[in-house]
Amino acid sequence: MYRVLKKEVLSESVKKFIVDAPAVAKKAKAGQFVVVRTGEDSERIPLTVADYDREKGTVTIIFQEVGAGTMELGELEEGESICDFAGPLGRASELDGIGRACVIGGGLGCAIALPQARALKAAGASVDIIAGFRTKDLVILEKEMQEASDRLTVCTDDGSCGRKGLVTAALEEWLSGGEKYDVCIAIGPLVMMKYVVLTAKKYGLRTVVSMNPIMVDGTGMCGCCRVTVGGETKFACVDGPDFDGDEVDFDESIRRAKMYAEFEKKAKEAHKCRLKGVIDNA
Repeated sequence: MYRVLKKEVLSESVKKFIVDAPAVAKKAKAGQFVVVRTGEDSERIPLTVADYDREKGTVTIIFQEVGAGTMELGELEEGESICDFAGPLGRASELDGIGRACVIGGGLGCAIALPQARALKAAGASVDIIAGFRTKDLVILEKEMQEASDRLTVCTDDGSCGRKGLVTAALEEWLSGGEKYDVCIAIGPLVMMKYVVLTAKKYGLRTVVSMNPIMVDGTGMCGCCRVTVGGETKFACVDGPDFDGDEVDFDESIRRAKMYAEFEKKAKEAHKCRLKGVIDNA
């Protein structure tokens, strides 16, 4: 069992857990993930390693309550335990040889982009971050991203925090103004990553994206996390989650992601009903 040492609410539906998991902390690297199961009968949930402390033996995960599985996880309190916490899984981000990087995070993707920015900064690279959110109330990790970068620009759709507009507009402004980078790292919603790749490509800038499709076992056996990269089928859990953005078939990935939307909605509502019954009978 893996004890929740600290729980923090970052926004209305986003939670941050610091978990006692020394074996995972010992091996974890930026870009990798864990597969979590709240209880013995719970859904398996892949979550990116947002941070780790090898000396303390802790791993930080940040997740959004979007379905029944993450809602159940979010109900845990400090001192309670997670049944399974398997990892680290996936290939660590390849960050060697990068002198200057533009790191772009969208929404919860900022929790995945942050460890990559930190790793680059620790290696001596210059890091500029663009972080995008729908509105001010959903902004997370602003202080941490500021510390991990040489320059941070926050964008919100409604202009309630930072500059108004999409992350692609900020990227276009920087690149058209003559900024040069060795790589652009984009992590967030599929549509956002698709258009970051297209924007960067106009200026000859390579983009690395982090793919987070549906996963079950996290070891490449189930095939649920397949993505098409360079015309070939890859598995995000073992071949990724990082891929060359220019090679990813985003349209296919977007179509596949939509297939599960209705199922997830029903599962979420069923979980809410069960939770309400528990509260009403308390």
